[in-house]
Amino acid sequence: MTPPLQSAAVHEDKLARLRRSMAEQDIDLLITLKPEHSFYLSGFNPIIYSHPVVALLPREGAPRLLVHALRDDHARASAWVEDIRLYGAWSTKVTMGPDWLKALAAIVGELGLSGARIGLEDSFTTVQRQRQLVEALPEARWVDSSRLFLEARMIKSAAEIADARIAAEIANVGMDAAVEALRAGGDEREISLASQAAMGRHWADSHPNIEVADFGSLEGGVFNGLWTWVLSGERMFMNADVPTSRRPQPGELTSILIWTNANGTHAEIERTVATGVLPDTHRRAMDAVLSLREDLKPLLRPGEAVADLFHATRAGLEARGYARNIPGRIGHGIGLGAHESLSLDGASPYRLEPGMLITFEPNLRVPPVCGTQISDTVLITQDGHEFLTHGHDGFVQA
Repeated sequence: MTPPLQSAAVHEDKLARLRRSMAEQDIDLLITLKPEHSFYLSGFNPIIYSHPVVALLPREGAPRLLVHALRDDHARASAWVEDIRLYGAWSTKVTMGPDWLKALAAIVGELGLSGARIGLEDSFTTVQRQRQLVEALPEARWVDSSRLFLEARMIKSAAEIADARIAAEIANVGMDAAVEALRAGGDEREISLASQAAMGRHWADSHPNIEVADFGSLEGGVFNGLWTWVLSGERMFMNADVPTSRRPQPGELTSILIWTNANGTHAEIERTVATGVLPDTHRRAMDAVLSLREDLKPLLRPGEAVADLFHATRAGLEARGYARNIPGRIGHGIGLGAHESLSLDGASPYRLEPGMLITFEPNLRVPPVCGTQISDTVLITQDGHEFLTHGHDGFVQA
């Protein structure tokens, strides 16, 4: 995704993690068409996925990448995978033929794995695609590799952590600009635009070689993944909606929510901001969440059970008089996705580990009275944690 070409060595730690899981599950080859995971195995994001992009990881040997000839130049300029094969027809490009399934079968045959145990993500791959793959590789023994990828992604590589720091830095700039626009009396759209403009300028000035594209689909691409949306008053309870021309009123709370992306790795910062003097109900909810966050921070450490962190949140909210307003979770994993599979809830079987990136967002919803949404991107370190996003202490009197 990022020019200049990176070496495979930069990504060897995450490939080694995947291969250990492959060995444990006796999987000989991973095949993925999921945009985040073809990028994870190759470093290539075509932005628009109008033709299948297929990444292959054998248990032994280097990853391979199969792309449409239309994407050849882009792939070779940005992928760190060396073995890139082409299918389809485009100008004078030399390809393996017009059919990507036949090309894929040929690559698997070259690897000597046509009859091997092949991992495919059932959670992503459509029934039609699965049928096509079974027909193209009839001797293969197919197994579901969905969990393998999701668990590998929970621990970030050094390169991903470096990109997360940049994404968080951009997000912090966006929050500063959003709060200033709110103070100046802007409406939801004006605040969002001011924040996005500031992030875009900071990206262009400070990180010109970083890409901020997000992952697209068959029908469109996301060329700029620096997003801010603002929801004020009762609109806070919509959680995710397009900003409007509504202007925050005195005595209201406003949610400012920001997602950013650097080379495929996301960061998130969210704040609840007061306009004017708050009613006691609103202020009490804000104070409860802010004090609870401080109480919980020592638990953001390696070895801590995610479920115990959630239950500590529940106990803290109950002690503050909010037993009826317990959230379903208090954060989630973040990385290639703005919401990754690690859910900070009471049913989680996982423990926090060094290298995990999470969002920390214990929150309150007291509909239709008030709500809080305060979130930071946090790195779990060897001996504790590091907040990558910061600013405004989670509460600002605008």
